[in-house]
Amino acid sequence: GGRGAAESPAASARFVRCLYAVGFLDLFGVSMVVPLMSLHIKSLGASHTVAGVIGSLYGVMQLFSSTFVGCWSDIVGRRYSLLACILLSALGYFLLGNSTTVFLFAISRVPVGIFKHTLSISKALLSDLVSERDRPLVMGRFNAASSVGFILGPVVGGYLAECEGGFYQTSFICASIFLLNGGLVWMLPWSEENTSNRDHYQDKGTNSFSAKSNHDLHLKSATSRAVTNSSFFQSPWIQVAAVLKKIKGIACSNLWDVFLVRFLMSVAILLYYSNFTLALEERFGVKPLFAGYLMSYSSALGVLAGCLLGPITGLYRHNTYRLLLHSSTFTCVLILLYASALSIWMVILSSTFLAFSTTIGRTCIIDLELTVGGNEASGTLLGVGQSVTSVGRIIAPLLSGIAQEFSPCGPPSLAVGLALIAIVIMHANKQKYHSHGSVKLKNQ
Repeated sequence: GGRGAAESPAASARFVRCLYAVGFLDLFGVSMVVPLMSLHIKSLGASHTVAGVIGSLYGVMQLFSSTFVGCWSDIVGRRYSLLACILLSALGYFLLGNSTTVFLFAISRVPVGIFKHTLSISKALLSDLVSERDRPLVMGRFNAASSVGFILGPVVGGYLAECEGGFYQTSFICASIFLLNGGLVWMLPWSEENTSNRDHYQDKGTNSFSAKSNHDLHLKSATSRAVTNSSFFQSPWIQVAAVLKKIKGIACSNLWDVFLVRFLMSVAILLYYSNFTLALEERFGVKPLFAGYLMSYSSALGVLAGCLLGPITGLYRHNTYRLLLHSSTFTCVLILLYASALSIWMVILSSTFLAFSTTIGRTCIIDLELTVGGNEASGTLLGVGQSVTSVGRIIAPLLSGIAQEFSPCGPPSLAVGLALIAIVIMHANKQKYHSHGSVKLKNQ
């Protein structure tokens, strides 16, 4: 597979490098602003309840918009959807830089809550560009580049916050970074990518699986390209109808177990981190500063894990299912080690290896979604996956609060149980994953 991408290596390489830069700048800009937002809204006179409601509304908007925006990118094409999301996100952060009242602050979160899906669309574009064999490697490097931005952003944002009017300056800089990303996306060699991508789809042909059945993708990809070239300028009602039709296809598909595994593992990891700082202080007398250093250390190791995905997938002969199963099992064991740790050194040990297993698991579950669901709906699949993760972010704090009533080790202990359920589900559907994996290997 992937012959088309190989026929235009220079164009594909430029695309991939630019998308790495987009991912880095995206999270760099966002992570500059987000840690300062709670302090800013309180300085505007908002109560804790109002601040919490605004934060929850943002999460709800992300939950419902991710599937629709991802599907919309399948309909109108990656170029127009990615540019629209970048520019509207820039507008949101520009408004945030002018938010002198709580009302203006809430308004500024609306365009960001609806359209801040640039990373998902970038991943869908990467999936369109590269072969299935190279997809985990490229996705891992993209996540690593984004993680570097996430590590550096809070440092720069914290420095700027010390200046007079620091929050407003940081917001304007973030908006400018999104505009820079828009320029990068606009200058990408789209004509070469379209040619390369067309041949890439034709080469995969009927060996690719759709979410519902194994149709003739040669015809479907040609139709999809024709629609992409014109549908951005069609009636919004036509676009909405096409989006709803795609979402219905995913909802009626056989992907429920893949999304359930993603949900369970995401909630398990969120539970692990939910009371991390508090639990370390209660269990080992460790100060919050040390916990912050430990989390930064884990983030840095996650970047390294993303860069090592190529050799790791090579060791597994590109069998995504087996790598996901092993990484999920390893994650479960490490969370159990943390929950039962008798010293801070056991916590450091579990955090070290957990950074690798969770990074590998996140990349593998995305690759499995695209392998089972089919690349022709990659935007929709990634959008649904983001919605599933958003549900986990909503539920995890509630479960963590209940579990902490019993013990500081309650949240990670519950996480172990959820991870075990995910592992059992993967074992129960082993045959389906193996059948897709064998086709994927034949395509190489």
